[in-house]
Amino acid sequence: MTLPDIDIRKVFYLKNTSIPNSQLWLFAGLALSIIISSLLAITLDEMLLFGLPAGLLLLYQTIVDFKKVFFLLLFTIPLSIEFYFPGGLGTDLPTEPLVIGLMLAYGLFIMVHWQSMKSNFLLHPITLFLLLHLAWTIFATINSNLFLVSFKFLLAKIWYIVGYFFLAGSILKTDKDVRKFFWIIFIPFLFTVVLTFLRHAAISFSFNHVHDVMRPFFRNHVLYAAIMAIFLPYIILATSWYRKKPFFYLFMVSSVLFFLMAIYLSYTRTAYVSLIIAFGSYFVIRLKLLKIASFVSIIILFVAIFSVVKENRYMEYAPDFEKAITHKQFDDLVSATAKGEDVSTMERVYRWVAGMQMSKKELFTGHGPGNFYNFYKRNAVTAFETYVSDNPDKSGIHCYYLMVMTDQGIPGALIFLFFTFFVLIKGEAIYHQTENKERRKTIMAILLSMIIIDAFLLINDMVETDKVGAFFFMNIALLVNMDLLNKKEAASK
Repeated sequence: MTLPDIDIRKVFYLKNTSIPNSQLWLFAGLALSIIISSLLAITLDEMLLFGLPAGLLLLYQTIVDFKKVFFLLLFTIPLSIEFYFPGGLGTDLPTEPLVIGLMLAYGLFIMVHWQSMKSNFLLHPITLFLLLHLAWTIFATINSNLFLVSFKFLLAKIWYIVGYFFLAGSILKTDKDVRKFFWIIFIPFLFTVVLTFLRHAAISFSFNHVHDVMRPFFRNHVLYAAIMAIFLPYIILATSWYRKKPFFYLFMVSSVLFFLMAIYLSYTRTAYVSLIIAFGSYFVIRLKLLKIASFVSIIILFVAIFSVVKENRYMEYAPDFEKAITHKQFDDLVSATAKGEDVSTMERVYRWVAGMQMSKKELFTGHGPGNFYNFYKRNAVTAFETYVSDNPDKSGIHCYYLMVMTDQGIPGALIFLFFTFFVLIKGEAIYHQTENKERRKTIMAILLSMIIIDAFLLINDMVETDKVGAFFFMNIALLVNMDLLNKKEAASK
């Protein structure tokens, strides 16, 4: 970009300054944009216009060095909030605009520097499997029953993969980068958790009002508990970095205990179960038993599905409409879940049954990505209805694996399911191939974080959502880079 030839020092009487002329012009442009945007914001009564100078500055930084903007993105993940524009269009601010802008900047960077870029990350088996999943999503979108809805879903999938997988993979390459990744996220994340915890404490950790204290940073207590559980393996990892520094070590150990307490008081059953699974998985990975565990899990899954679907046996689990209610005490909720009388659990079953009915009609390509809400009610079984089945929030099926099957057909579901297990099995192999002890701990943290995400996906659909989706793809990118780092060091020897 060519700046005017006018000597700005003479304009602003700065003849004695040593600041370069180009920087002075940028400063003048920023000052002018602040004045103009402020006048427009006041005149048009539109407060968002006050942020225009920051947007311009961010755009400039993205063009000059998008790595710093990527670290800004990491910092804002815990702080992001849901925002709805007039007309119903929703987004996550500031993460979604940032990741879209970074995707475009990274795309331009690749177009300019493609000849000098290495292909080992792109050709890694995990990357190729992820691209297969994306390719089938594109195919299912083309054959969608509602193309526009699926196309929007596909765009979101693309910017998540490009921003949080490929861009993250090009920046977070070393053990030092993992530490930077941790601290940039942990500091704002700790702030949001402490704030939420204190607000919850102010109402005596009430279960009945748990949702009220989560906003604006978390939509509900499930997302709050999910992101804490997902990040917990990294906090435990960080304790190993500071064993010889008593203050930092005590701080990290205290953080682990604090997060465990916050997870417990979030009253989220899935978080409890996912942490128990992760704890057991630690020993499974150490003993090289993940292949066997994965095979057994898949067999149990298919047998369970077959036994429930055969001769419509799932009808035996239809709830009592009068008894499937919301409970105001956590103990009552746990008891009701076991009896099939908790409304949130039975509403999930209602949607799962509808999803299975949908899948029977579109076995190969599904109804199209993002289309579950638009078709499930006409396929629902009324015997499973609850008093919240009207679904005014337009929420999804609450099982990502089943969602992929309804939206992308059986081939799409199998691709994603086997991709999930492949990441874990390949990760276990990478763990045992790693000679560097500190890196082995990092890989274990990545795998346990992924296992927690996979557990949450059983009764939630979070891959294309803010916070959880970011960690899903960044975990995979970090795992690929740990493998490439191992191979690089092995080759150098």
